[in-house]
Amino acid sequence: MTNRVVPSATIAKIKILQQPTKSAWIEQAIANLDTILLDHSHCERKAAGVAINMMFRYPAHQKLVRQLTAIAQEELEHFEQVNQWLEKRNIPLAPLNSPPYFAKLKSQIRHSEPDRLIDSLLISAIIEARSHERLGLIGANCPDPELAKFYCGLMASEARHYGIYWVLAEHYSDRLTVEHRLAELGEYESSILATLHHEPRVHS
Repeated sequence: MTNRVVPSATIAKIKILQQPTKSAWIEQAIANLDTILLDHSHCERKAAGVAINMMFRYPAHQKLVRQLTAIAQEELEHFEQVNQWLEKRNIPLAPLNSPPYFAKLKSQIRHSEPDRLIDSLLISAIIEARSHERLGLIGANCPDPELAKFYCGLMASEARHYGIYWVLAEHYSDRLTVEHRLAELGEYESSILATLHHEPRVHS
């Protein structure tokens, strides 16, 4: 008897995501939890790096630097927490091939400023929003109660992160411009996930 999959429809709708995660991804993730955990470790490290790199690119943007400093610190804390789970489950740290998700999203960043800044912030918001949704789905479907609790506990910070990126975009632009661009990028992000990647990943 298989466990009933809790669909993404049961997770509160996330405004900036155009389409919810499909049940096929949930089933793939739960069937490959060790790989998902390892990929999650890489994701937290990369998320810290994204925040830090943005601070280096825009050092005069005081509000951005202050808020992304806090995000980078929290992402590194999550990186350590996930690595503790890897150790607990005897999963060695190892490289993984990246899914096409991140490269495809990055390809949508425009090159001229301030468009580059706005796109970078909004893509980070979308990635964090998708992380929020999918970590919640793992928590809702995970057969290990302790691990499920861990994943559900991460949801609040992921929601806060995507909110910060979104608000920063509106701070450095205007709301109508941000909403229009966010809809475009959100539609593109959903198209990337329309076909399930053959390798289980947090963003696949």
